Amino acid sequence: MTRAQIKTDIIRNKYIYIMALPVIAYYIIFHYMPMYGAIIAFKEFNPALGIIRSPWVGFKHFKSFFEGVYFWRLIRNTLLISIYSLVWGFPAPIILALLLNEVKNNYFKRTVQTISYLPHFISLVVVCGIIKDFTSTDGVINDIIELLGGERTNFLMKPEWFRPIYVGSGIWQEVGWGSIIYLAAITNIDPELYEAATIDGASRWKQTWHITLPGIVPTIVILLILRLGGLMSVGFEKIILLYNSATMETADVISSYVYRRGLLDFDYSFSAAVGLFNSVINLILITSANKFSRKISETSLW
Repeated sequence: MTRAQIKTDIIRNKYIYIMALPVIAYYIIFHYMPMYGAIIAFKEFNPALGIIRSPWVGFKHFKSFFEGVYFWRLIRNTLLISIYSLVWGFPAPIILALLLNEVKNNYFKRTVQTISYLPHFISLVVVCGIIKDFTSTDGVINDIIELLGGERTNFLMKPEWFRPIYVGSGIWQEVGWGSIIYLAAITNIDPELYEAATIDGASRWKQTWHITLPGIVPTIVILLILRLGGLMSVGFEKIILLYNSATMETADVISSYVYRRGLLDFDYSFSAAVGLFNSVINLILITSANKFSRKISETSLW
């Protein structure tokens, strides 16, 4: 594209570029400029000296992390929570969208959509508070268990229950919101395909299997690639709001470890090294997933 063509395009679509400026500025200021600070992962950062004058230590912090006692625990917990969320959480909005697509009563459909969307807009702090109240010894869940003849237990004090609670609450919170994009993809499918299938005697199940699902496969593939690219990125916010010393063995992940070492222990260089390692792994994962998708299908991010 020549300079003249670029100039013509900017003039022709000037309002679109103006609308895009805040987004571009956001990514430059909050995503690209802070990348400069990643070099402290290779330094013994001292706030008094600043980033430039702090001494270089090479891969010291990376080596310390790899040889640390928590390395394999952090990798295992991060991968397991991400994989469980992917296996159970990724198909959930797809299934919900397919079910809602079959509902003919618009009032009931809108009601279900509204109810399923609401948890997404609830503050994470409030959500974690609800989870703690519901799973506590005197919570609603234990009331039901006792009513059925079971014994009361504090689920968040049991390491084996942390992952199911984390993944299950995540599905509840995001399933409705995640279904929006699939419902939008379904509306783009040509209605004549359904009419032709009905004339041929195809049932609703066969229409879903042979028309609806293939129609939204590109959307599913793109979102799956993005999800795989964040396989090592389990947010620390929900983890630190739910975990405790009793569940640390199954709950502690890379992001929560970085939070503790960086913001609580003020070990900025070490936490930057761990975070950089995590980002590199995610980059490799998303690149590999995109390459694999491009090989087996025509759908990819780039």
